Amino acid sequence: MAIRVSIFDDNKKLLDSLSVLIDGSPGFQIAGTFPDCTDIESKIEKSQPDVILMDIEMPGINGIEAVKIVKQHFPRINVLMQTAFESDENVFEAICAGASGYILKNTPPARILEFIVDVYQGGSPMSPSVARRVLGFLQKVKDVEKKTAVAIDYNLTAREKEVLGCLVNGMSYKMIADNCNITYETVRSHMKNIYEKLHVASMTEAVAIAINQKLVP
Repeated sequence: MAIRVSIFDDNKKLLDSLSVLIDGSPGFQIAGTFPDCTDIESKIEKSQPDVILMDIEMPGINGIEAVKIVKQHFPRINVLMQTAFESDENVFEAICAGASGYILKNTPPARILEFIVDVYQGGSPMSPSVARRVLGFLQKVKDVEKKTAVAIDYNLTAREKEVLGCLVNGMSYKMIADNCNITYETVRSHMKNIYEKLHVASMTEAVAIAINQKLVP
């Protein structure tokens, strides 16, 4: 039986080339191609994919928000994130959201097919440079654990703890704003204060401290 693949990407040229690659390869079948994630639940129900290739930077609902929707409503479907960016925060957010793999758009076609099979069979493929970033993140967590062996009072406000808790749960700034009923800019302001109080310079470090110091429920 062929592996059914749906693709979400707003780059039409890439969408078309991936569609030709997958549909023209034995053992694979295109279930659907979509330029955005609007009504993604309906699109998935109609296309019935086994694996989803998901771009991150798309208008409206981005790929990270979309994968959360997919995993909530279609937990059996594995999502392989595909992006041109190696941002640490994007990698971390995608993994927390439930992505099964994370590859770069410059991945050779043959490797893309291998990664799709790997995801379908329960694996978690990553492009080498992405894997290095994940290892780097794990090392950061280990370093933070050493630095935070003794509990510290960071004097976070109740709202800052709420925002930090949302971050730990893998929410994007937009989702935090909706969840806390505040504006996107207010979220950014709270995050700036959180970074200063925790003495960190990135989201991954803030999350690591929050988890290890049990700063949020």
